[in-house]
Amino acid sequence: MSQVGAPRGRTCSRTIRSVALLTTGVLALPALAGCSSDDEERSKVPAAAQDVGAAARDRIADGGRLRWAVDTVPTTLNSFQADADATTSRIAGAVLPSLFTLDKSGRPQRNPDYLESAKIVESEPKQVVLYKLNQQAVWSDGRELGAADFVAQWRALSGKDSAYWTARNAGYERIQKIERGANDLEVRVTFNKPYADWKGLFSPLYPKGVMGAPNSFNDGARAKLNATAGPFQIKKLDRADREVTLVRNPRWWGARPKLDTIVLSAVPRGKRASALAAGTLDLAEIDSPVAERIEQAREGKGGAGAGPHSGVHVPGAETTAASATPSRALANASDEEKAEAARESRAKTTKAKTTKAMAKYSKEQQGLRGYVVRKSLEPAFTQLALNGETGPLADERVRRAVARALDRKKLAEAVLKPLGLPAHPPGSHLALAGQHAYADSSDALGKQDTQEAQALLADAGWKPGGVLKKDDGTKAGSEADAGKKKDKSSKDSNDSEKEATATASATSKGTDKAKKSGQDAEDGEEKKKTDSDSVSDEGSYIVGGDNKPGRGAESGTHVMAPAPAADRRAGALDDADVNAQDRRPGGKAGAYAPQGTEAPASDSASPSVSPSTSASVSASPSASVSAASPLPGPLAKNGKPLTLRFVLPSGAGSEQLRTVGEKIARMLDRIGIRTEVIKVADASYFKDHIASGDYDLALYSWPATAYPATDGRPIYAKPVPASDGTLMVEQNYTRVGTDHINQLFDQAASELDEKAARDLLRQADARIWAAAGSIPLYQRPQLVAAKPAVANAGAFAFAAPRYEDIGFKDPAKSGPEQPEESQGPKEGSTPGISPSATPSAKASAKASADETAKESDNE
Repeated sequence: MSQVGAPRGRTCSRTIRSVALLTTGVLALPALAGCSSDDEERSKVPAAAQDVGAAARDRIADGGRLRWAVDTVPTTLNSFQADADATTSRIAGAVLPSLFTLDKSGRPQRNPDYLESAKIVESEPKQVVLYKLNQQAVWSDGRELGAADFVAQWRALSGKDSAYWTARNAGYERIQKIERGANDLEVRVTFNKPYADWKGLFSPLYPKGVMGAPNSFNDGARAKLNATAGPFQIKKLDRADREVTLVRNPRWWGARPKLDTIVLSAVPRGKRASALAAGTLDLAEIDSPVAERIEQAREGKGGAGAGPHSGVHVPGAETTAASATPSRALANASDEEKAEAARESRAKTTKAKTTKAMAKYSKEQQGLRGYVVRKSLEPAFTQLALNGETGPLADERVRRAVARALDRKKLAEAVLKPLGLPAHPPGSHLALAGQHAYADSSDALGKQDTQEAQALLADAGWKPGGVLKKDDGTKAGSEADAGKKKDKSSKDSNDSEKEATATASATSKGTDKAKKSGQDAEDGEEKKKTDSDSVSDEGSYIVGGDNKPGRGAESGTHVMAPAPAADRRAGALDDADVNAQDRRPGGKAGAYAPQGTEAPASDSASPSVSPSTSASVSASPSASVSAASPLPGPLAKNGKPLTLRFVLPSGAGSEQLRTVGEKIARMLDRIGIRTEVIKVADASYFKDHIASGDYDLALYSWPATAYPATDGRPIYAKPVPASDGTLMVEQNYTRVGTDHINQLFDQAASELDEKAARDLLRQADARIWAAAGSIPLYQRPQLVAAKPAVANAGAFAFAAPRYEDIGFKDPAKSGPEQPEESQGPKEGSTPGISPSATPSAKASAKASADETAKESDNE
């Protein structure tokens, strides 16, 4: 296996912003905040609507216990540490002060529970912000919030004391001093240089007992908080039972929480359907297949009448050739009686498994009827990342050609349209639709244009039909690692020849199908994939070109040695609880530690791709390209083919990423770019590939931010060499940037005039588009299963939850319960999640069938 030692880049702890791989959980993002503006200057594009079962407080029952699914029990309760995760942030939102929270458009707003006012009172010679605290605000130990808490947090996060193991300090390093104002309720913060994003500071605010000393900061708040100041407080953190219990804070001065208790239960995504069916959860973020099952259950499908003739697919109820046919040895045996006995035995076994699967499925469907699906668009976007450090993608013309080959609208529709959600590709890297800073700057790159993409490649020297040298094992994007690769053995060559024969056969069949379906060939092929195209083992294959199969198993799984001193971001959690990129890319204290989120399940009948499938589809016309555009054939330069390594996670929760990756590979094939798709374990996807730079193309997500000047800079700024010769990439894992982009971010962060700052950010965004290192594809869907009685919780979109308003609707005050209709955004008149409209149910059903079959075999 090919191995790479240390990563080719380093990160630094300027800020923490979660990269979302789409493999589990909620975004681990501190309070979103950002530029505000006058109402007349607001973005004309509406934000995604919330879908939370909204209800007025007077219609919510007093009391109750909400069971809310989370991905993990947090390893720390300190949001400023590297191993903080989404559950850490959720707990902090319920028990700690947030001076500014987000409204429905993702805009920061003053939280009156803690602040009477907060504003810039001086700008010359220094910027001074005056905070006036709510006089009722107290910690749970009875002490008032005050300047001492602000001072302790500033000193801990300023970056001046390396004894604090902090993951981020953005903004705090600009503070010159903090002092008491005219009275104990006033706090004056003086900055040594202007800071436009000051509203993002001190949220959450920790008590001085946590921030006041390195020991208490590093270790004192990992499992408990001695003082809190939110509507709830922590009663128990039980890692054995995987639960965190929150109860009402008796010292809370604001509106009395409607709930008595909130129980945050760590339930893996793959087990949430069963937990919901068993009635052990009231609220849970889910993936598309589970959402479809709930919709089917509420429509009366998949219940007691489910079966082979009901029109509803029952996981585990299918009869496969393997289970219905005796082995070849028995079938060809001379003893016909033994063969007949074997057939009867297999038939009985199949019938038993089918009956058991139908009973289990029907029982679960009955339980799922008690839930509704609340949906919106999550404040995060999925991007195609192009590694510009080495190889063909170091040439901006090649990156731009890749970008111009993509039909972003088609990709967004593939993910969002089946869910009835708006499918508008993001036009900005720094804001999402509905935010005040949003402006579509994608024209700086240009729309999908096959001829322009081919012209860019030709200008870069990549020509079709060139003489190719014998492949020496070096991939297009990994010349620097060529010396570390070994020639394949003759056995591998023979295996490859066999695989090529099988692939050619599948290609011929696939091409015949494509000719029949015309422009719909791409979608048609996906619906006709066989079970062999399900989630496969790690490996690689090549899309496009001359039907050569991917390299053998030896190079198919790219295992990388961990970076020196690198450790896991989520501490000692089990693999099931650690997201694929939950690994710290560097070993230094305070290094950025990304937190992932789960991919919505595939909307394709087959969640992963095989060599035969990819080859057959790539030979057919793509709906994203004009039918008149000829296939250019494989491109070459200096005797080497243009092949890009497309690294994707192989886990069961990443079907949608693989589906999108498959579509992208076919679009690139149309302009002559071959893609070697490499499927790797989720556990190594981020640390060993994205963060270390061992990829050409990859898919992962970034959360939206209302602080683009602060949060955007480390992601898109030009990497610079460190003193030891390595590249300091911060969070710019594409390694693409310019000095001008850096300058625009710095100017925007120091610009106190909001309109001027917004203009600077839009200029920066246009240059990020032009550099073509990151191509936003779609805003992620947000799907939440909820008991209909749950009020003010669900798909929150941009807005921060108001924990004191969450509860259960009071039937006596709300009247008879009516079937709940999703209030989330819809694409035109498209209905909600429909079993007939969303093909991912098939992928989900197959996965469930495989699981059921395994359980039956074990029993």
